[in-house]
Amino acid sequence: MTSKRAQEELDHTDKRKKKKKNCEELPELCPDVQDESLKRAMKEAWGCGTHWSQGNVELDCHPFPHCIIKNFLSSKTFGENLQRELLELNFHEKSNDLYKFKQSDDLKKRKEPHIAGLRAALFGPFRSWLGDVLGVELETTVDVSCARYEYTDVLLCHDDELEGRRVAFILYFVPPWESSDGGTLDLYATDSHFQPQSIAKSLVPSWNTLVLFEVSPVSFHQVREVLSQDKCRLSVSGWFHGSSLQRPPRYKEPPFPRNPHLPRDETVLLEWVNPVYLDISYQEKIQEEFEDSSEIQLKDFLREEKFKEVGEALQQAQIVWMKRGPPNKRCFDVASLDTLPECVTECWELLNSEAFFLLLSNFTGLRLHYLCPADSEDEEEAKQKMEGEAAGSSTESSAASAKKEKELSTPVCCGNVRRWSHGSYTLLHDGEAEKAEYALDLLLPFGCTGWQSEFGGFTCYIANEEDEELLTVYPEDNSLALVYRDKETLKFVKHINHNSCSADTSAFRGFYDFSFVYYE
Repeated sequence: MTSKRAQEELDHTDKRKKKKKNCEELPELCPDVQDESLKRAMKEAWGCGTHWSQGNVELDCHPFPHCIIKNFLSSKTFGENLQRELLELNFHEKSNDLYKFKQSDDLKKRKEPHIAGLRAALFGPFRSWLGDVLGVELETTVDVSCARYEYTDVLLCHDDELEGRRVAFILYFVPPWESSDGGTLDLYATDSHFQPQSIAKSLVPSWNTLVLFEVSPVSFHQVREVLSQDKCRLSVSGWFHGSSLQRPPRYKEPPFPRNPHLPRDETVLLEWVNPVYLDISYQEKIQEEFEDSSEIQLKDFLREEKFKEVGEALQQAQIVWMKRGPPNKRCFDVASLDTLPECVTECWELLNSEAFFLLLSNFTGLRLHYLCPADSEDEEEAKQKMEGEAAGSSTESSAASAKKEKELSTPVCCGNVRRWSHGSYTLLHDGEAEKAEYALDLLLPFGCTGWQSEFGGFTCYIANEEDEELLTVYPEDNSLALVYRDKETLKFVKHINHNSCSADTSAFRGFYDFSFVYYE
């Protein structure tokens, strides 16, 4: 029989064990970080923007200031125990236009001893040290999580800028790693408009190495796609918060030129388009379906012999392909129109032709041709607009008014011939949201036989400022996709990953498409 006093002692011991189990293990950091003379030297180098290194610490200011600290945690055992705790966390698949990887919940309140210890060290003594080096007051805000990057995971080009973020950091817990494994932290050089241009430096992940950099208008970087099928790129990352660096006005790209239709009659349709789509009654059915869903895919759209001819011609070496960027917005190849083979040029002209504008009007009910009847609502709106302009600008000449009315009412389009392959993508960005308008998108793919959704390369439509996916269009040979989008709808093309690569590395594994946008 246990005495009351003995029982109290047992309870007290259990509580102490439980408390000890949950208490943080504060790690010893790299001795170099605790060296006052090193801190002064690094502060001076950072202020001057010069390269500097001492012991385990290196500062490089190209292409933008970043610091690398090897052996950040003094104890190998602590690092191994921390890695074990991290791998036992629950991870959530994250995927959108910018990234695909697995992320843990916020580590701010995790009670595992080594996770809690690292958090205390980072946002305690190390935050103070970093604030002294930069000469800024860093806040006590804890912003940290764990990420797992495995085969085909990626984080594309971005600058990390968000209100309050002052310094980004990443601490690696990886097996022996080579650049051929992918997963490098790539730093971009920028142009005079503060737009990223090309990768200036690639940092290969290394066990127990901390990388940090100031978040700024030029801190563009990416995590390159992981190519290793058996390695996990595990890291703890986050931000130290403080007053943001001053940012210049965002650069606005010049708009892509829009052109009215080319003067081509219905002969071009008879030559190129599958006859079933030229039947008026069938066009009425298509329009009815399109008006219900604002999108449609028309399979076997071109005549078979024409589709085959263009598909083969797109592979010819005479075509000059140009990389379209910048990488924080897009990355794919565009054909130089004056180098296209004759049949490809003819197909491009088909999609620009007056006859095709009228055909699209019949498919969609949109006013893409003057012969297309206007809705009564459209007519009333146009009438009110004209009356308002007349009342507010009596001095404007009738000739100028007529010219302005013609410009406003003339349907226009812009288009490209594009090539998609491993590493191609487009991203959502602020500029696109600001310029969003009503438009009809057209996609006509070539060369995508055997293409699988897991490769990427599909077009996603989403609601602005929401994660809701409205529609996904997968590339399909000779299938004409038409999508009408409003001002609150944005689109992106999902990053094409390594799964798309052929075993024969000399063979091109990708596809082509004609991409057009039509405006009423």
